[in-house]
Amino acid sequence: MSSKSRMYRAYNTARRVTFNDDSKFIIFSDCHRGDNSFADEFANNRNIYFHALQNYYKNGFTYCELGDGDELWENISFKDIFEAHQNVYELMKLFYNEGRLYRLYGNHDMVYKNESYVEKNLFTYFDKITGKDAPLFPGIKFTEGLILEHETTKQEIFMVHGHQTDWMNYVGWKINRFMVRVLWRQLQVFGIGDPTSPAKNYKELIKVERRTKRWIVENKNIFTIMGHTHRPRFPEPGDIALFNDGSCVHPRSITGLEIENGEISLIKWQISTTADGTLKVKKLLLEGPQKLIDYKTE
Repeated sequence: MSSKSRMYRAYNTARRVTFNDDSKFIIFSDCHRGDNSFADEFANNRNIYFHALQNYYKNGFTYCELGDGDELWENISFKDIFEAHQNVYELMKLFYNEGRLYRLYGNHDMVYKNESYVEKNLFTYFDKITGKDAPLFPGIKFTEGLILEHETTKQEIFMVHGHQTDWMNYVGWKINRFMVRVLWRQLQVFGIGDPTSPAKNYKELIKVERRTKRWIVENKNIFTIMGHTHRPRFPEPGDIALFNDGSCVHPRSITGLEIENGEISLIKWQISTTADGTLKVKKLLLEGPQKLIDYKTE
């Protein structure tokens, strides 16, 4: 199956959600939540991420996580990840209980394509206080794509992880997972990155973006948001409508996309220092806001 066919399948099987100008979405991807070991890249930004997500929950946003939320290449067990970042999952559970959480699977959490794996590991968790299983995300469904359709303009916003145009990370993901577990995880502590990852290999990144852009153009410049490459993208109206929310494992910061009031913005959360030496988490506007309708094509 070609990358084009994989993109079509993700689009055709995507969950569809209607929205309007009063809807609010925060879009993150590539959190790579790990077990809090030396190889857990998320651990450095977990306080930034938790504060940001808490802010979005309080302000009525719906959370869309576009794959690679959990690092299940380096880690064999979700249980280890959950115990390392339980406060994060408890916050995500609040979103889920209110119907405000949508999760896609990426290459690093491709196992979530298996419904029985999801049911076994994510529906419940073992509560050490009560000594019983407690609900976590009961009935949660992971999809390959998500489409937001505006109830008035009928404009579609297609969300996907992005590994569909990356053969080795889609078809050959089990090989890459094996190499990460036996080799790259150990070398990561010395600053040696996995060369198969588009996030750490510029040539692979360009190939993924080029194939994705080609598919977008062939489909009437459909508004598309992806992750996977960890490189934020925010095109101007009239350009190829490929957005990227970046990642949550940038050095000392996380990036994402906000949709609010019928507009989209690229934002960054980071730790900054005040004049008196106090550290605080601060949100910065990187691009936008830009009206969604400005990207609509017939």
